[in-house]
Amino acid sequence: MARFVPHIVLALGACVMLLPFYWMGLTAIRAPSEIFDISLWPIPEDFSAGRNFAKVEERVPMGRFMLNGVIVCAGILIVQVATAVPAAYALAKLKFPGKALFLALVVGALCVPMQALALPLFVGLAKAQLLNTYFALMAPFFLSVFAIFLFRQSFRSYPDEIIEAARLDGFSEFEICWRLVLRGSLPSLSAFAIFSVVAHWNDLYWPMIVVRDTALAPPPLGMLYFSDAESGADYGALMAGATLVTAPMVLCFLLARRQFIAGITMTGVK
Repeated sequence: MARFVPHIVLALGACVMLLPFYWMGLTAIRAPSEIFDISLWPIPEDFSAGRNFAKVEERVPMGRFMLNGVIVCAGILIVQVATAVPAAYALAKLKFPGKALFLALVVGALCVPMQALALPLFVGLAKAQLLNTYFALMAPFFLSVFAIFLFRQSFRSYPDEIIEAARLDGFSEFEICWRLVLRGSLPSLSAFAIFSVVAHWNDLYWPMIVVRDTALAPPPLGMLYFSDAESGADYGALMAGATLVTAPMVLCFLLARRQFIAGITMTGVK
């Protein structure tokens, strides 16, 4: 019996964690008269999912907001991987003067919050006349010190013998980095991709600063516009919009959960 206790505790914890998502989905399909009903029964008396989701698209261009989120998250992720992988490979497998200093700077940069850099970044983008653009939404996140640290931890476990053999076979360092070492660390890449996409899909702070055009708003900012339009009264429609924004991230995690867990385990990141 004792061996089942941890599973029971974890199951109860999972139920507590999932309850807000369940309530969000339940509210999204309920009629206004049932919104404040404390019942958790999944089938409402008046199934209003069609009306609630239709209101979202009628009052704000939610499809456009979702597309903006995809563009911003994909653009950030591609550049982050392109810059972080070579840097992590150099810190993990190459020898050069100042390597320890660079690693210390990477670790130190992990302690710097985005809010501390917001003002100089905003001023720089304003002087360059790049506000209200996709570039303004993405540029501050192109270099990810977390990605460098995560990949460096993963690359350290790649066998040096294989790298030496590849060099003898005429592989360049670029080819070794991208064709061998990164291919052997795909779980870490999947883990970081989930971290990055979820973080920037849900980011509201930076888009509120650099975006004024509704057509460029990512999903969280779009939900803020929708909330203002609804005056906070139509909770069914609000939860329908929140469900649309949340669903892609939940699906992303479910599809890549094994790679995510393997990547975290390989790198020793808790």
